[in-house]
Parts: sequence; C-alpha cells; structure tokens
Amino acid sequence: MQAEQEDHKADLELSNGGFHPLFSSQDGDVVLGSKDRVLFRVHSYTLKTTSGWFRAMYSLPQLSATGSDIPPETIYVDEDAATLEGLLRMVCGLPIPRLDSYDIIEPILHAAEKYDMPGPMSIVRALVTAPPLLSDPLRLYAIACRYGWQDEAMMASRYTLTLNLHAPEHRPTLQKLGTDALLNLFQLHHTRRETLRRRLDDPPFVNDSGDTSCSNCGSLVDYHTWRELKYVIIMEMDGRPLGDTVCNPGLLEWPAARACWNAKCINCDRVLYDKTLTMRVIRECIEQLPTTIDPLPPPYPSPILPRAASD
Repeated sequence: MQAEQEDHKADLELSNGGFHPLFSSQDGDVVLGSKDRVLFRVHSYTLKTTSGWFRAMYSLPQLSATGSDIPPETIYVDEDAATLEGLLRMVCGLPIPRLDSYDIIEPILHAAEKYDMPGPMSIVRALVTAPPLLSDPLRLYAIACRYGWQDEAMMASRYTLTLNLHAPEHRPTLQKLGTDALLNLFQLHHTRRETLRRRLDDPPFVNDSGDTSCSNCGSLVDYHTWRELKYVIIMEMDGRPLGDTVCNPGLLEWPAARACWNAKCINCDRVLYDKTLTMRVIRECIEQLPTTIDPLPPPYPSPILPRAASD
C-alpha cells in the first residue's frame, strides 16, 4: 500500500512539472522539458556528443550565466515523457526500456532522426527483428524502408508473404510506404503468384488449353478437374503468397483437389493424375519462387564523376 502511494505521489509530481527520477541530478547543466511537462536534467556534453542537432545548437553563441547558482533554462521539446526517457536512457548509458512494441519504438526513432542521434537508431535497429516485432512484418517493413535498413526490409518482406495485402486492415500501414517500397512489395507478391501460374502449364503438368488424349488408351480426355484445381491454387496464392497452405492442407483436403485425384479416363478407367508426383512438383515450384524484394536502391543517387579528358 505504501509503495502504491509513493508511486502515485511520484506520478503526481511528474504530471505537475517535476523532474524525472532518473534525470534529476544537480550535476546536469541542461534541462529538457517534455510536452507533458516532465523535466529531464542532463549534461550538455552528452547531448553535444550524441546528437548532431544539439551539437549544432551549441555551436551558436550562447548567453553566458553571471553566476553558477543560476538554474539552467528549460528547453521544451515536442516529445512526450516516455519517448524522451527512452531516448535519453540510450544516449546516457542507462538500461534501455523494453522495445517490444511499435508504439514504443516508432516515436523513439522519429525523435532520434529529428535530433540526429545515430546511437539510439542503431540500438533499435539491432532489436527490431525480435519475435514480438516480427508478428507485424508489414509495420517492420515500413520502418525498415523509411530508414534504409536493407537487410531488415528484405527479411520483413519475406514475412509479409503470409498476408493478403488487399485486406482492409493493412491499408493504413501501406499508405505510409513510399512509392518504391510499396511497388516492390506488391511486385514480390504478384511475381510469386504469376510465376506459379505459368509453371503449372509446363511439363510434367498436363496442358488443359486444348484437346488432349489419355496416355493409356489414346481417347480424348477433358482435364477440367486439373483446370479447376489450378484456379484454386492461384486464388490461394493470391490471398497467402507464401504458398505453405497449398500442399497441406490444400492439395489434401480441397474439394477441387479430391475431384482431381479421383478423375479417371471414361474409356479405360485409368487415373488421370499422379497425386504423389503432382504434389511433389508443385511443392518444388513453390520453393523456387522468390522470397524477398530486390535490394533497396541507395538513399541518394551515386555522384556522377567527371570523365577524363581524351587525349
């Protein structure tokens, strides 16, 4: 009960413009104020050595204090207390907060970008592929593309293959992507589907586009069951481009698959399709499909070097 009262008292002090307990040392010569009125006392040397923004600010002429007992002026920033705390923990060498939510890391990344702090950005980048964050690969992809993290963007694009990008719940995240990042992701999903579609028309699969004959008796055969199964496979790839559900349970349980495996020649009663071979080749085709976007282009165009004068 006493601990709860002390926590409530501390929260009340912070909400009334008090100092954050981790950043209240009198040794600090700079006071930063969050937008929710929490104060952080830090050393200007720390800010100058870890932030290009503060380094540039302190390179400008500063008003000199006439006495050592004059309190430093408070610099109010746009970030809230939680974001500012996480940022300052990283640059001050304190234990970092739990970075297991995009609602935590995105404000920190925005602040680190704003204040030109590569240290916090590198910490977040090292932890951004942890399992809690991989559960939302589309959001991870958006962050990686925004900050030019090529390896993370390619890995995230692979994890998005379990998603249907046309689902309405993904629209807000997709709207945050740049044009190139958006097109690259849609191209990956589209390429997997269309490549498999074309491959299913090549040997050893049967060609259902014209008249074909039974390999056993030579009579004409209508391969409509294979044509219907191909359609179901492509629709499954459209909704889940990873293709892991095509072979199992798809080719084992879909009504179109069962109809295909049970199809027989009406003349000689021979089974038209080799189920084992067909499933194996389809699985191999899916495994050979591209799994990531192409490498990201450099953030800036390469400089054009002057050509040497010809003799």
